[in-house]
Amino acid sequence: MIKENTITPRSGWGFLVLNVLMFVGVPLCFVFGGINLDANNTLIGVLLMVSGGILVASAVVMLAGFQAVAPNNARVLLLFGDYQGSIVESGFYWVNPFLSKRKVTLRIRNFETGAISTPEKKDAAGKIIQHKTRTASRPSKVNDKDGNPIEISAVVVWKVVNTAEALFEVDDFEDYVAVQSEAALRNLASRHPYDNHETGISLRGNTTEVCNQLQLDIQERLDKAGVQVLEARISHLAYAPEIAAAMLQRQQAQAVVAARTKIVEGAVGMVEMALEHLSRDEIVHLDEDRKAAMVSNLLVVLCGDRQTQPVINTGTIYQ
Repeated sequence: MIKENTITPRSGWGFLVLNVLMFVGVPLCFVFGGINLDANNTLIGVLLMVSGGILVASAVVMLAGFQAVAPNNARVLLLFGDYQGSIVESGFYWVNPFLSKRKVTLRIRNFETGAISTPEKKDAAGKIIQHKTRTASRPSKVNDKDGNPIEISAVVVWKVVNTAEALFEVDDFEDYVAVQSEAALRNLASRHPYDNHETGISLRGNTTEVCNQLQLDIQERLDKAGVQVLEARISHLAYAPEIAAAMLQRQQAQAVVAARTKIVEGAVGMVEMALEHLSRDEIVHLDEDRKAAMVSNLLVVLCGDRQTQPVINTGTIYQ
């Protein structure tokens, strides 16, 4: 593993003044050199001419050492392939002109899994002929723990925290983040059921726990790339179209059963309360058969899914 070496180069303002003076001194050297050559001061004239040439070359080379680093950006410095360090603080600097400098952004970035990324293409001269593109996200189809096909996608928020590892440990750290996040999401979806009616974690019922686990899984895969995962959230979760209708019927049946259970519990409580009030206030005395009939009638009225039609008994309660 390559360790990041954070450095703070020398300020570029003093070198900028020096560079300007060098460019100003170049024509002066040539002018005075020409004057001395015309006055037959050959040695002085030649020295001034050579000094002017050296100043020109030095001033031009010195221009390559100036670096302006914006906030939340970094520069990785290489000297003939040897890693020298990383500039992570914003400012105006001057470094060795022979250092190659690679820009890395430290800003927070996000993407949605399922998008297809196309890398940039360059010609033989190194000119970019096709920029990097990324298609719209499409949910990934995967089987959950119960074997049901589902569609799932997630939004991952991340940032680079180690510039050396991001550039030198993996080939393309942006593509690496996308591929590993997709793999972690598929693995997580296959470990949990879409909906669990027993005790346990499900994708639909335990969103917070699932998202926290997804963030840990992605972070474990991206540690070697110098990337920190700030957040991972499921953005789309649904059954696959081929079983969506069947699963909807099952959910509707479960909802009906749950509703009927609540209705029966409420009806039983109301019947119990009615019998208790009749007995306590001694409104009417009912034997066991009359109580059973009353309970049956009340349950039919309270639990029925259609409006009941009352029948008035004009005789006694025993007729």
